[in-house]
Parts: sequence; structure tokens; C-alpha cells
Amino acid sequence: MADEDARPHPHIYLRSNGARQGYTAHQGGGDGGGGPPQRNRADHANALTQALTQVVQQGETILANREANVAAGTKGFYIEFTLPEAQADIVDKLENRRGKFPIELVNVRAADAGQVFATVFVPEKQKDYYLKKVAAYRDEDSVKEKIREDGTVEEVRKPKNQLLVASIETARLAVARSFYTDQPDLFPAPGQAAWWEIWLRKGTRPAFDTAALALELGVREHSLEFAEREVVIARSTPEQLGRVVAHTDSVAEIRLARDTPSFFMGMHGAEQRAWSADLAGRLVPCADDAPAVCLLDSGTTMGHALIAPYLNAADQQAFDAGWSVEDSSNQVHGGHGTQMSGTALYGDLMEVLDGNGPVEVRHRLESVKILPDHGANDPDLYGAITAQSIARAEIVAPNRPRAICLAITSFGDHWRGRPSSWSAKLDAITFGRDEVQRFMAVAAGNIGGQIVAADYPTRNDTMPIENPAQAWNVLTVGAFTERTVITDPAFAGWSALGLAGDIMPRSRTSVSWHREWPLKPDVVFEGGNIGHDPATGNGDHVDDLALLTTYRITAERPFTTTGDTSAATALAARMGAQILAEKPALWPETVRGLIVHSAEWTPAMRANQGAIGKPALLRRYGFGVPSLARALGSLDHDVTIVAEEMLVPFKMKSGKAVTDELAVHALPWPRETLLALGEAQVQLRITLSYFIEPNPGERGLSRRHVYASHGLRFDLKHADEQLDVFLRRRTSEAGARPPARTAPDTGWTVGPQLRSRGSLHADIWEGMATELAARDAIIVYPTGGWWRENVAQGHVGEAVRYSLIASIRAAPGAELYAEVKAQIVPEVIIEA
Repeated sequence: MADEDARPHPHIYLRSNGARQGYTAHQGGGDGGGGPPQRNRADHANALTQALTQVVQQGETILANREANVAAGTKGFYIEFTLPEAQADIVDKLENRRGKFPIELVNVRAADAGQVFATVFVPEKQKDYYLKKVAAYRDEDSVKEKIREDGTVEEVRKPKNQLLVASIETARLAVARSFYTDQPDLFPAPGQAAWWEIWLRKGTRPAFDTAALALELGVREHSLEFAEREVVIARSTPEQLGRVVAHTDSVAEIRLARDTPSFFMGMHGAEQRAWSADLAGRLVPCADDAPAVCLLDSGTTMGHALIAPYLNAADQQAFDAGWSVEDSSNQVHGGHGTQMSGTALYGDLMEVLDGNGPVEVRHRLESVKILPDHGANDPDLYGAITAQSIARAEIVAPNRPRAICLAITSFGDHWRGRPSSWSAKLDAITFGRDEVQRFMAVAAGNIGGQIVAADYPTRNDTMPIENPAQAWNVLTVGAFTERTVITDPAFAGWSALGLAGDIMPRSRTSVSWHREWPLKPDVVFEGGNIGHDPATGNGDHVDDLALLTTYRITAERPFTTTGDTSAATALAARMGAQILAEKPALWPETVRGLIVHSAEWTPAMRANQGAIGKPALLRRYGFGVPSLARALGSLDHDVTIVAEEMLVPFKMKSGKAVTDELAVHALPWPRETLLALGEAQVQLRITLSYFIEPNPGERGLSRRHVYASHGLRFDLKHADEQLDVFLRRRTSEAGARPPARTAPDTGWTVGPQLRSRGSLHADIWEGMATELAARDAIIVYPTGGWWRENVAQGHVGEAVRYSLIASIRAAPGAELYAEVKAQIVPEVIIEA
């Protein structure tokens, strides 16, 4: 089912299509775990009492010897507990948030030998809390009554606090290393100063500042604030950090600061002045309020004849007011922003240079320089820099729709998918607690250094996506290639290394990530190819295999070439701006959803599924290559319906947070046409796109402290059940749960388990037309998140947005669109 160039019908955009109803998930059977480890009660209690007594004594000594000029905040100390890995889900029970002096879990870290470490802050007033818990475990029983089958009552006795105390292996006083959640082998040696990301407990920044001033730590200007953490950058030795830990209540977690962006260059020019002048004369300007691609990069070259028509002087800015806004650096990143500018405006310039007619670009350019022209790139909080840079563009044009392009990354092997301060800030920026949601395209990152032909494409799967592209809400962009022809005689005998339709040899993937993290990249765009030198077996840049774009030194030449995931990301942001130019009122969630919904795997990608498996297929290519035509238009036999909706995921009930609403989307399927098609194969594609609010910090093993504010899922009605049965299967508020289905729901490409990771869920169902005719309802329902688990943050009862996109595709000749459109009441159609 190839994509068609002409798609004459607009998609059908629905308003208020989701009918919101009460949602309470059915109770599962079983307790979900095997209980605490079996212990000799007296021996275990005595061992823990001895360990905790020593911890308390050491803590008292530290408190008695606090350095007056360093000490600040609530007096107390940190305890590091060791638990079996199987008991990691009970770490929340280490906390005691009640009362004036709460005990807080600050981080959870995996250890060797099947163990986890959990560190808590214990105020001095609570120093005996755990000793009392252990004493009660040793000396007291809890009693419950159990009714036997014969109706008699049996007393069931077990030690008090058994789940908590029996789960603890031992305890010790926490030291600086107890807060380190980065790669273990990179922890600095004693006396070695390093830049650190210091994650502070919320509200303790004054205490940290007092200690940092006394210890003469180098603290950088920027900070990031999240729901329960504030992140700062500071330079210190491990010993100095140990003194901060000992004398304040501020530290929750420490990581090495490595947000020093790397860039993906290797670009050579093609001097074509006459072409540039000809194209400049054919350009059709757009309005000042047209949507824009907002480039966060090295600046751009305002004087370039192909950039100036679409970039106002007011929209060319720099993060630092003292910097030049031009793309003028002599460092390695110099020129990158101008290259991205040309790609974001025109795509591959070769496609518009060869022609005689006018060239209409319906979106503008905004450029915010986020990289200095001079000086070393010390680690910094690029999350703060990114946020402030976006704010600069928004202040100039607050009502302009924009697609933000970030083609800069920092090395990210150490993340393996878990959030960083930078990626979490991107999630916060896109979520928009300031009531402004944002669409952002971010590069997956490139494999640097020498490319060896024999390693392709295996090496792509072992080189993980870089920071901050693990952000959940952004559109993470990888690169594929269709460029395989080399005509330059200087490269006679060379061939293209990447296969047509397959991954670009430098593009990174999430194949090596931990399985719980989102499927990334989301999509892939053209990123050029690498030439293969048969004499050496290595790969190298070849202009024939790259994209033509704008060059910053216009006096030398107007054009250069570009590629890799930088170019792919500029193309993705360009597509986002093109969608907004057509429908400027669409939500950013919808723009992201339409791009992903329009994507398809190439034949080369599909051919690899058998060898690498479905998860690796998604983690290498995302959902494939997007199409602007498919994102914007429908056909008679290929109809897309788009709904932008809201629901309230959680509410308070009987003093606790529970799920609140689900939404039922009745789908206006072309029933008569589908039934007439009989057993012909049809395709249904569903995409659910929403943004989460992040709550970062290395406490991901704890349910209370999950990263995402909430989750949403979708479920499709089966052909052989009525709507009321479908509802009862999902929520107990609709009635008694129907019998479990015996037949599996086959036909899905991705499947409900794999597609549920992250905040973007897409899947394809294929089956008979007669079956699809009756699969005419989708439920969107909430799952847990930190909004529900951490009630004190006050987000229970808040509504969340989502976009639901569904497409039916049949063979050409089927008249689906007219029947769907006829069922739609005119006033419910969004004229976005």
C-alpha cells in the first residue's frame, strides 16, 4: 500500500468525540508478590539493631561536630539501606512523611549481587524511628482474623512491620558515594575536583548555598526545578561533597555533569553561486505570523540570500545577550546552525534549485544561539539554557505556532534511556505547566569517529541514543537513507555503505536501552549516507550521498552539504511547521502524533524484522519514515480521523487517590462499505499521543516516585462484543466484569505490551473488513503515575490532554471517505 502523492481529502477532525465516564480498574487476583524474605526473627532483629545503633551513634557524632559555617538546614543524617533486588518495590515503606519531621527517600540505586541501595534522610528528632520499627518486629505480633472454609475463624499472627524489616539486609551511615547514581567506574578519585550535577531535595537550596559558599564550591548560575528536586551544577572534590552531605539536609542525588554538546559535521561544500541567486529570485515570502521552525543551535547567517527572506532581525537571538547572533564561531560547531537553517526551510536544496517556477515556503525561521563562539564548553545545565532560549523566541512572537529544532546532543552512553536533567527539562517544557505546550524535534545523536563497513548495521544497535533525546514528550529523530548513487569520479570504485531504505550508518538507536524506557527514535528522516572505500573497508563522507544546504561563509560559497541525525531533525521540525502552516490551531501533541501516524517502514526495514525481532525493529527505526502527504490528507480508500480530547485521570476517594475517568470514542466507521468488502484485508492504524509531566530523580524503583505524572492507554472493541460488554471488561463502574476472553486479540503489529512504553503509543491492526466493521469503539483510560502516588504535590483532579488518531486503509477503489464524512455532524468537526 504505497503512499500516493495526491491526497485530495482533508482529514476528519472531531471535537468532543470522547464520552467521559467513571473508571475503576477491576481488581486483579493475587497480591502481586511473594512476600518478604524468610528470616530468623530474633537473629535478624538483633543484627539490624546492632547496625542501626551504630548508624545512630555515628550520626550523633556528626551532629555534635557540625562545622558552624557549613551546617545548614534541618539537623539530621542519611542512612543507606541494603535490600534484596526482589524487594525493591517496598522502598516507599522506608519513608515516613507524616508529622513535622518527615523521613524522605532520596535515591534508589541498583547494586551488584542482586541488591539495591536505598538512601533516606532522617531528621535528628526521628533518629530512633527504625530502631523502634525493628523492636516491634522482634517483640510484637499483628493479628488478623481469617475465615476458614467451614466458617470458623482462625487467628493469623505475624511479626509487626514484617514486610519492611524482613526486607532490609543491613544499614549504614550514608556517605557521598551513597548519592552517586552515574557510571560507577567514573567516580572521581579522592582529591580530584569534578563538575557534578547535584540533585537537591526541594526547598533545601538555601542550605546547600550556605555550605557551597563556605566550602568555596564553584556553583554555576543555572538551575532546574522539578516537582521534588532542584538541580544545580557545582565543581568540587568527593570530600567536599561528603561535607555537604554531613552538614546539610540538601543532597538527594549526585551525577557527573557531562552536558557538553557534541555535533555531527563532516561537511564539504559545493560552490553554486548562480543557483543561489536564481533561487533567491524565485522565493515567495510568507507572513510574519506564519509558523516557524525555532532553531536552537550555533546561530545562523542572516545575510544569506536564501535565509534572509524568512528570518526577521528580531527573531535572530542569542541565549547570552553579550554574544553575536550570527553563526560566527571558529569552534567545531561553527556553521552548524546555518546548515540547519537551509534544511529547515527547504529540505534538500537540490529539490528546489532545479526549477523555473516560484518556490513557496509557508513557514518562517527563528534562530536562538545556545552555544558560545569562544571559550571552553564547561558542563552546564543545558536544560535551563534550552528553556530560557525558547522563552526568548516566544517573547518576541508569543502567538506564533512553532516547531522547535534541537540538533545538539551530549554523550549519553551512561543513560541507557533513563532521564537526565536535560531530558527531563525538555519533558517539562513540552508538557507546559505554564499553559503553553510545545512541539520539539530532537536528534537521536550520531556515532562519531571511524565508520567500519563490516560493523554496519550491527554497530548502530550497540551505540545508544544520546542525551537529551531520551525525553518522553519530544519527537526523537533518527536517520535513514535512500541515497546510494555516487557519480563523483574522485570516488570511482566506492559504493554506498548504507543500504537503500535502511538505517544511516551513523544513526544511534535504543536497542541497548533497558526495556522499560520508551521506544526511540520515534521516526527516521533522510540523513544521507556514507561512502565505502573498498581499499580500506572504512566509510567516509561523500557529497553525492549528502543533502545540499546553506553555508555560512557566503563570500566563499553559498552551499555546503549536511547529513546525519542533525539534518534528519531539521527535516522533522520542517514537517512540523508545514503541518502547522496548514492547521495552525493543532495541539503539539497532535502534530507529533500526525508525524508518527504518517510513518511507514520501508521494505528494507521490514525485511530485517525476522532477524532482529519486533522490539529491535522499533528501537532501530521507530515507526518508520513519515510522509507529509499522509500527515495532512486522506483518500477515498484511506481515511484518517483525528480527535483532540481531555480527561481527568485521578480523583480523591476515601482519603486516597484513585483513577477517575476514561473516554469512549465511538468511531464513525463506513460499516456498509466494510461489510461489502467481506473478507478482503484492511488496515486500522491507531496513534495515541500525550505529554507527561516529569518527576526525575533516581527513585524509579519506587512506585511513589515514578517518572511520569500519568499514563494513558487505548483499547479497541472486539468485533464479537457489544459496547456495554466492552466497557464492563475495562471498568468495574460499568457493571460486573464479563468472563475472560479465551481467544487472543491477533492482528496487531506491535501489540499492547510493547506499544505501551513512553507517552506515544502507535499500533497497526490488520484483518478482514467484516471484522473491522464491528470494531467501532476505542477506549482511552489512565494508568498510574506520580500524580496519583504522591498526593501531596496536589495534582489529583487535574485534566490532561491527548490526541487520538485512527486511520482505515483498504485497497484502492474502496469508497470509505464519503461514508465516514456523511456520518459526521458538521458542528463537531474542528476547522483547525
